[in-house]
Amino acid sequence: MAEIIQTATGPVNKVDVDPVTLDIIENALRNARYEMDEVLFRTALSPGIREQHDEFPLIGDPQGRMVVGQFGLSIPALLDRYDGTIAEGDVLLTSDPYSCDGAISHANDWLVVMPIYFSGRVVGWASMFGHMSDVGGKTVCSMPTDAHTIYEEGVIIPPFKLYDGGKLNEDALRVVLNQVRQPDWNRADLNGIVAACRTASRRIQELCARFGVDTYLSALDALLDRNYQAMKTLLTTVFEDGETISFSDYICDDGVGYGPYKLTLSLTRTGEKVLLDFTGSSPQSPGPINYYLNENLARMFFGIYMITVADPQILWNDGFYPLVDVHIPKGTFWKPDFPAALNARNHGVGRIFDLFGGLLGQKNPDLLNAAGFSSSPHFMYSGRYVDGDRAGEWFQLYSIGFGGIPGRPIGDGPDGHSLWPSFVNIPCEYLESYYPLRIERWATVPDTGGAGLHRGGNGVDVAYRFLQPGTIAIHDDRWLTYPWGVNGGEPGARGRKWIDRADGTREVLPSKVHDVKVGKGDVLHFVTWGGGGWGDPLARDPELVALEVRRGLVTREGGKRYGVVLTDDGGVDQAATDALRAQLRAQRPGKPPVFNMGPPLEVILANCEAETGLPAPKAPA
Repeated sequence: MAEIIQTATGPVNKVDVDPVTLDIIENALRNARYEMDEVLFRTALSPGIREQHDEFPLIGDPQGRMVVGQFGLSIPALLDRYDGTIAEGDVLLTSDPYSCDGAISHANDWLVVMPIYFSGRVVGWASMFGHMSDVGGKTVCSMPTDAHTIYEEGVIIPPFKLYDGGKLNEDALRVVLNQVRQPDWNRADLNGIVAACRTASRRIQELCARFGVDTYLSALDALLDRNYQAMKTLLTTVFEDGETISFSDYICDDGVGYGPYKLTLSLTRTGEKVLLDFTGSSPQSPGPINYYLNENLARMFFGIYMITVADPQILWNDGFYPLVDVHIPKGTFWKPDFPAALNARNHGVGRIFDLFGGLLGQKNPDLLNAAGFSSSPHFMYSGRYVDGDRAGEWFQLYSIGFGGIPGRPIGDGPDGHSLWPSFVNIPCEYLESYYPLRIERWATVPDTGGAGLHRGGNGVDVAYRFLQPGTIAIHDDRWLTYPWGVNGGEPGARGRKWIDRADGTREVLPSKVHDVKVGKGDVLHFVTWGGGGWGDPLARDPELVALEVRRGLVTREGGKRYGVVLTDDGGVDQAATDALRAQLRAQRPGKPPVFNMGPPLEVILANCEAETGLPAPKAPA
């Protein structure tokens, strides 16, 4: 356990904080968190961070509890596992998920943790992690789809002092950067993360100087307690005492031939507290899809859904954690035994949102979302220029794909959007300027969103034409199982990947593959999946369906899923529409299920190769 060195010996007094002061401090914390982002974006070199914003900041209280942040980390877990002193000017760095109980989830994420001191006292913590585009290992971008241990995935940094009393440990950093393919990128990104944390530290020190330590820390306690009280009310309102509810979904495969992996989550309320239980999930995978889930992150995911649905204006934080117990069996997908491979954990990170949506929405169907783009699929392209002014120069691209957001009670799911609200796509102009490729198509794929009263968002087809030979890698999912619909909505379409070779042949690719050779003129079609639909598609406004047909979001034939028939000029044929809708309603066997998961799993597996061009995975053992 870390020993925190403080020179201040006086007590901190608990004081009442008036609403105006509390509001000022709350919004100052929000602004400091956004300022952390901007500092990093303006100094990073890798496109994954600089352009797509694959990073997550946090500002915590003296105990390490998140008060504001985008993605809750577990600073307490890191401090419990770190054996050493921490003093003013120290900065910790780690990329080892097993050394911080899953506060980060794979070796590409470099986590910086910094104590914030004021007058000799720790008044909080600043932390941020970012996805490094490469950390060494057997494949470019360090995400081998056939990895069986974490040792194949690149350099693993144990928790250590990157800065000791403000002095950089140059030797240690030199050893780390010697393991990676783009050390200038990693150094710039890491420097930006440290600078972002120092920015947060300055802002917190300014608040302490303005309001006093007693008022500032009391305000943090008030913000944390507000979430505690809100969650206590929500738990007793939404869930019945003693009742257990469960939901299951799947990861399609693990990259080494096994799947689908069943993911189960159950919730039981007892008094004021709930238990989140992951019992019933598949065993850990021999491949790299395992998600080493920290219990506090499970609490955080639960809180994101509960608190933001009930009151989006509340600054959600870690205050409610004492109300939520978490049980994750060891040796399973969610808690693999060391040294299990972890690099493709992004599918589990995303799928947990579908799990919570399916679980918690059962208690109130009006708050139930369909399944959506619950992953951050990766595309990677690398090699050396073989001709031209840049002959011999190395290039390396890591990027994140977007897909269909689920249909929701409030409306349609956006088309071609990210799972994470703050992520943005890499502009085509950037890609074509810095990499030997051309974007021949970047468009939503009509009809890939599930039909419903509120349509699921469409997936996208991004067509990359390669101008130099190289290798590509893909990390994606939902090529086998379907993004389910709810309340009568239909499932979204599955994702697909293929290469149209320059010689006229076509090669269907698995959703998880690396070291695929590409040549000049080859075109990769990276087609992502759509979101599930919400509500009865026969209740959707026919004029809206006609508008979306004209916009290319739905085809004329796809409009018939909504029972809508169009005239030759694109208008609604009302008589034919009424007749078709009456016919479709009469053919229904009864009330539609709350969840439409698509065909049964055994049927999906039996039809797998005929429908996808890929062999069915083997059942996990």
